[in-house]
Amino acid sequence: MMNKQSINKLNLFFLGLQNRFNENNLIFKGIYVTFSTGLKEFKGVGKLENNKIKYNFNGRTDYFTIDDIFKKISEDAAIYDNLSLIYKERGTDILITADNKNVKMTNTENKSEEIQASHNSLETSSLLNRDYYIKVGKADALLKEIGIMTQDGKIKNDKIRKYNQIDHYVELLEGVIDKLPENQTINILDCGCGKSYLTFVLNYYLTEVKKKKCHFIGLDYSESVINSSKKMAKNLGYRNMEFHAIDINNYVPDKKINVVISLHACDTATDMALALGIKVNSDVIIAVPCCHREFLNQYSYEPFKSILKHGILKSRMADILTDGMRSLFLEAKGYDVSVVEYISPLETPKNLMIRAIKTKEEDTKALEEYLNLMKNLNVYPSLYSYINNK
Repeated sequence: MMNKQSINKLNLFFLGLQNRFNENNLIFKGIYVTFSTGLKEFKGVGKLENNKIKYNFNGRTDYFTIDDIFKKISEDAAIYDNLSLIYKERGTDILITADNKNVKMTNTENKSEEIQASHNSLETSSLLNRDYYIKVGKADALLKEIGIMTQDGKIKNDKIRKYNQIDHYVELLEGVIDKLPENQTINILDCGCGKSYLTFVLNYYLTEVKKKKCHFIGLDYSESVINSSKKMAKNLGYRNMEFHAIDINNYVPDKKINVVISLHACDTATDMALALGIKVNSDVIIAVPCCHREFLNQYSYEPFKSILKHGILKSRMADILTDGMRSLFLEAKGYDVSVVEYISPLETPKNLMIRAIKTKEEDTKALEEYLNLMKNLNVYPSLYSYINNK
């Protein structure tokens, strides 16, 4: 039997775990308990179900609050010689061991599947020689769910390029992530989320690597892709996500939005997302635009008339003007903006990423320049329309 002194120490550790659960139970995965006396072992497993811990021990299943399950485990510990308890979260295992001599707690990253050497896929020369942000081994469950990895743990040959793309996406956002508010939940809104692959990747990275508390909201008008995203979130156990089949223009957030993301939203859907980000005063706005069409039939510029008579040149210039004016408008609204290559132009010509970080109040000079461009180019951008008329 475990002595009273060890039980008291154990209860102190349990109190810390209770506080940890109450602070962020969305990343809780389970409690795994092993009691032992002599050579005999008795195992218990607790999983979250309908806001209660479903706990199976010695063939019996009961439902507990987080406080009551630790009280139960503490009472049971008193009749055994040893206790080993693993409190599992996404990305972290907390191990508590106790006997009559010592009570110890260690906090480690999840170690199941972390040995990269066993993954033959890393030996292929097609994978970049780089230190990946989304690592094979630790991120296997995610990589399998989004179709990058086979069930036996190898990166699919036809998905190597995709794997490199999603990892570079995280790399581009690394510096932005570090500028987000500390010690609070980061709310991230994905506009036109589609199947949400990159949002799942960002969720993994923020939660399990950066250890930030975050919540994701995915919007798309397609009911089928929203249902697909919900299913993936359930399969992965990502409870810090919600998805809504809704038009971006009709969405009204019920919480402070820190990051707005728009990835490959077609044509003016990108402008809808940028406008929403500006309206909700988002700390960060990230956009990878696609399918520029709006300016092509609008703009004209007399000094370039002899150049723009060539259709392909006029089309490419329209793309540049569209994203350039989007960036300038963000600057006018107080954002520090950078435009970078998201992926190689060999992959797709639609390869620009606009990164905007709110740093100041509105810039009237930038707005004046924007309005002058509207006049000189004879354009009326949807972004300006969404901000001022809707």
